[in-house]
Amino acid sequence: MGKKKKDEKKDKARKKAHGQVGPADVSAAIVQAARSIRTVLSRNLLSSGLYAGQDGVMLALAANGGLTPGALAARLGVKAPTMTRTIGRLEAQGFVERKPDDIDGRLTVVQLTQAGRDTLGLITEACSVSEQQALDGLTDKEVRTLLKLLRTVDGNLRGTAAPAGEKAVAEEI
Repeated sequence: MGKKKKDEKKDKARKKAHGQVGPADVSAAIVQAARSIRTVLSRNLLSSGLYAGQDGVMLALAANGGLTPGALAARLGVKAPTMTRTIGRLEAQGFVERKPDDIDGRLTVVQLTQAGRDTLGLITEACSVSEQQALDGLTDKEVRTLLKLLRTVDGNLRGTAAPAGEKAVAEEI
């Protein structure tokens, strides 16, 4: 091994010993936490017949009534083809239906069926249990701080600025 490689290894070991964060540590931790909560949520949604990701569509429809596939995709931050596939699966499961818009018949609106509305309680419970598990041991203040920081990170990555008050609070921490 060359001198440069040995020096890099020593530097890395020194940083770890002193608790310093490397350039990939934050992104790796965020990705791992997202995977873990998605896995737990999927497991908790099994009894409802849904998979992680479908719950967000169902909850958005419950909160907003009928939405177009494009509006759903924008609201949930996914591409239109992904939303189209998700809607197709939910429709095949009997949870949603597509109807022409009452005002503009050229548009298709996605709505919950009765079976979809009946599943909302299970979805809410699965989300709640998953969140409680993820936040176990954190104080209310730590949860609020985590939420503000994650929103700031998300805004940075999306290229949108966080509201001034939220960013200022996150910077104080």
